[in-house]
Amino acid sequence: MIPTFELFGKTFGIYPVLALVGIFTAGIYARRQARKKGLDENDMIMVLLVSAVGVLLGGHLLYGLVNVLSAPGSAPNLLASDSPKAFFENAYILFGGSVFYGGLLGGIFAGALYVRKKGFALPEWADLLAPAIPLFHFFGRIGCFLGGCCYGVPCSFGFTYTHNLIEQANGVSRFPIQLVEAAFNLALFFLLWTLQKKGKFQGKRLVLYLLCYSVGRFVFEFGRGDTYRGIWFGLSTSQYISVGLFLVAVVFLLYQRFTGRATQKL
Repeated sequence: MIPTFELFGKTFGIYPVLALVGIFTAGIYARRQARKKGLDENDMIMVLLVSAVGVLLGGHLLYGLVNVLSAPGSAPNLLASDSPKAFFENAYILFGGSVFYGGLLGGIFAGALYVRKKGFALPEWADLLAPAIPLFHFFGRIGCFLGGCCYGVPCSFGFTYTHNLIEQANGVSRFPIQLVEAAFNLALFFLLWTLQKKGKFQGKRLVLYLLCYSVGRFVFEFGRGDTYRGIWFGLSTSQYISVGLFLVAVVFLLYQRFTGRATQKL
């Protein structure tokens, strides 16, 4: 659609711009929620910054892992690089992209470590940050649609790319799976925000997000037209991760439910 645009004589990619919009929107939301809860806004900023580092590292690392697993013969071998320049060129090819699930898990892990280290209440901070994740992701998927990545399967109704940087996506009417996922993330944000305002599902909202998103992502993957994310036995890398997160979320919620009841009985 609009992979790049010109502004003040410079060329900008549409996806990075919308991703930044998502980051700032989610960050502003998280800061306001922290203030309403009487927490230090500076602490929230630090949690967000640390989480952002985890997002960057996790997203790129999982992208590289998917490259190696899905195409082990064609993935660049960093150890075989014969010069520093070749090493960095191969590293860019191997880790140059990003996978959302890697960023999600990396961000959660980094943020949780920081919150624990500072002695904050992890469930409270996880509750505050949970709605910010789908809010950011909403803008990211709009960027995917306009930029042409994460394109959908061929479909008789949809949108046809003509200037996509991914050549195989051009010239074919494709189902706008990115817009469907964007709408899903926006609905998920409002669900978690409503639960937060009503004080419900305390200490479990991040797990609820993982439960809902894993189900949605598993379904959405069938509408994706690209295969570079790794396909094994008819399922993509993200679908296997979705199954794992769904099971972890269910086990956690069941554990909380039954241990909570047991504690009340005692």
